[in-house]
Amino acid sequence: MSMKIWLNDKLVDQADATVSVFDHGLLYGDGIFEGIRVYSGKVFEHKAHIDRLYEGARAIRLNIPMTPEQMTEIVCKTVAANNIEDGYVRLIVTRGVGNLGLNPLTCETPQIIVIAATITLYPEELYQKGLKIISANTVRNHPLSIPPQVKSLNYLCNIMAKLEALDRGMFEAIMYNHMGYVAEATGDNVFIVKDGVLYTPPIAAGALDGITRRVVMRLAREAGYEVFEKNLARFDLHSCDEMFLTGSAAEVIGVSELDGRTIGIGKPGKITCDLRARFDKFIRQ
Repeated sequence: MSMKIWLNDKLVDQADATVSVFDHGLLYGDGIFEGIRVYSGKVFEHKAHIDRLYEGARAIRLNIPMTPEQMTEIVCKTVAANNIEDGYVRLIVTRGVGNLGLNPLTCETPQIIVIAATITLYPEELYQKGLKIISANTVRNHPLSIPPQVKSLNYLCNIMAKLEALDRGMFEAIMYNHMGYVAEATGDNVFIVKDGVLYTPPIAAGALDGITRRVVMRLAREAGYEVFEKNLARFDLHSCDEMFLTGSAAEVIGVSELDGRTIGIGKPGKITCDLRARFDKFIRQ
């Protein structure tokens, strides 16, 4: 059965889901997106994702031509049309068709695209053994340039850091900001555990305000853990007791090694495993 894609105002077959070569999303990466999980046919943290989409749109002066309620409905329709029980939604809003100049005011109508499919980011064994990752040389975009809360279509900075990891035979890399503090991984947020306390970089350091990050912080506090947003240097990561990454696709995954240095016991630690179990229980409710 052909995959159904939502394109602007209706569902179309995958082969017919095309955009113009003059779309500024293609020409300049001018647009925003959300990556959303589906569990047991239910869209995970749906309102939080839609709210973040519209906040990002306002930040870049992109007027989405439908209400948040209508956007919520078309995501659900696309999930249902593709019979997705456990999967992933990519929701994209581009600036739309314009001319070859930078001027976004030439783009009259934003393009809305919703893709609902399955996804597997990491092999299951890595959730048991932990990821081996590196520190990237690519510096995270300055937070005063494009706010890290905007999930922009322009991901070139993260892609270059991802290539550094892949060149070393690894899946992920830690990105640091212009001051040398931890921002995020190429596609995930970063947490460490030190003496039983959780720390994660603040948004101002260049971290995306991740939806999974928010859920994990809430679950950790409900479980009695202390959680702090704090600027983290490379030393903090190299000397921590545990490290894990969070993201819509990755969920919660432990890190066993960074830059050739063993993290903690060399596999996902006790708190990491506890939070992964709590997260798994939460998404299945």
